[in-house]
Amino acid sequence: MSGPFRRQCVRSFASTLGRTHRISPVSPSTWSSTRNFSSSPVALVRKPTKKSPSKKHLALLAKRRARKGEQGVYTHEKMTLADAINVLRAVEVARPSATYELVIRTAMPRGTPVPTGRINLPREAKPRKEYRILVFADGRQADEAKRAGAHVVGGLELVEAVAEGKHNNCTNILCTPSLIRGISVRLGRILGPRGLMPSERRGTVTNDIEGYIQRLSGTTEWRGDKTGNIRMPVGKMHFPIEDVVKNVKAFILNVKRATGNIKDAVTEAEAKAQRGKSKNKSIKPVNPITRILLSSTQAPGIQIKDL
Repeated sequence: MSGPFRRQCVRSFASTLGRTHRISPVSPSTWSSTRNFSSSPVALVRKPTKKSPSKKHLALLAKRRARKGEQGVYTHEKMTLADAINVLRAVEVARPSATYELVIRTAMPRGTPVPTGRINLPREAKPRKEYRILVFADGRQADEAKRAGAHVVGGLELVEAVAEGKHNNCTNILCTPSLIRGISVRLGRILGPRGLMPSERRGTVTNDIEGYIQRLSGTTEWRGDKTGNIRMPVGKMHFPIEDVVKNVKAFILNVKRATGNIKDAVTEAEAKAQRGKSKNKSIKPVNPITRILLSSTQAPGIQIKDL
């Protein structure tokens, strides 16, 4: 193929290719058929609120929880304390370090506080908790707190240090009535959620700082739950039966005094003091004891009939 003829063929092919691949303009009729994309404003939808359970549903849940709690209780017969200890010891024969646990169920009439108290068992079932005590006091009461063994003692100058977290390792905080107003404004929201804010109801606002520290250092605290159940370890499987019996009886007596189920010279004095402080002269409500159980780690709870 000669040179001129080749160039003519190339030009002809190029012109043909341009005609076949030419982009034609869009007609107005095509505009109407195309889809228009536009952004619409965001609609604010109300967040769905969770419906509160009805009273019927709450009652059903309470029955289910009670039925579930009954599954771990031996309900065929009640036993004496000595027999229950022997049965639990036989069940836990391979676990000499297992713990006896006493469960006292109390009724919770409307308006009654959660049962709580302190006790010094004849033989402790577990090591006592180590306390670190901070006391807001001044003058003579500050000196008494230092002699009683308080770890940190001071007046209102301690407020900022506590607020900054410099004494977060303290497990108990006490205060005298004369200083409680000065610390409650600054520390109420800090110590309240941690359960450390001093209060008259818990006995941590008192003039008898020395006596409170002495009771705290030699006793163990017990506290019931919202349903009125009080649990306390009362011994190990390797304890002699006599030691377990002494612990059980001492704890039950302590709970009866704290819940108003027994009256003696101590409880009468406390009741008189309470009536003297109260404006309406009302007597402390009683939490009746409805059942006493003795259980262990692997064994079910056994109802005790002679306590």
